Amino acid sequence: MNQTLAIIKPDATGAGRAGKIIAHLEEKGFKVRAMRMTRLDQRQAEAFYAVHRERPFFDSLVSFMTSGPVIPMVLEKDGAVAAFREAIGATNPEEAAEGTVRKLWAESIERNAVHGSDSDENARQEIGFFFSDQDLLSI
Repeated sequence: MNQTLAIIKPDATGAGRAGKIIAHLEEKGFKVRAMRMTRLDQRQAEAFYAVHRERPFFDSLVSFMTSGPVIPMVLEKDGAVAAFREAIGATNPEEAAEGTVRKLWAESIERNAVHGSDSDENARQEIGFFFSDQDLLSI
């Protein structure tokens, strides 16, 4: 089994969509191995999204990700990274496939409900940002 990091973003938590998103992912065969609700401060958001520091959307991304609670989760499934990216759909919900998280619950390209790791290597790093080995449940 592989793992990936998912984050339910402030737009989805604020709109009361977290439970629906988690249930949708479980229906797609993902197992939740760790989960918590937290609120990122500016330093944490800047560190997590440091790879985007030079991009024009960096400041608005940090502002958005610190605007409310987020729910980081470790999800497990065979081919977890690719399977999760398929389950959430395109970044722009207008381009996302029917039945994907973003098509169902995202508000816009900027307020797109969820973050997902884009590679196994990044998944390991991102999981480590939010969770220790002791946090991960083995079921």
